[in-house]
Amino acid sequence: MKELVLIFGGVFGTLSVILGAFGAHALRRSFNDDQLRSYEVGVRYQMYHAIMLIICGIVFPFAETGQSLTAWCFIIGTILFSFSIYGLTYSDSRGKKIKILGPVTPVGGLILIIGWILFTYNITEIALYLRP
Repeated sequence: MKELVLIFGGVFGTLSVILGAFGAHALRRSFNDDQLRSYEVGVRYQMYHAIMLIICGIVFPFAETGQSLTAWCFIIGTILFSFSIYGLTYSDSRGKKIKILGPVTPVGGLILIIGWILFTYNITEIALYLRP
């Protein structure tokens, strides 16, 4: 699990740099200001959670189910949250907004929140265990 989490962290980080540059240069011409701001939120949250996955991959031994669940919440939540924003903004800029993606974004956000709660619990457990 550790290797998988680190791979997802690296891939999400790489994609967020690529998509951020793409948004700043190529999409700036076809997105309005609101669409560009929304797109940038997706990129920013993707990078935050890429970093969190790398932290989880380094810190967690993945000996407990909760640690794996934390990582899966960050992975699935990022896909649902950020990638639905990319889809919404791109389709909206083309005049054919994919409305089914609208409810996906907050579900992804909720899963990310659950991931943060689980992370806090799991990292506290590790800190208590390591305390002298």
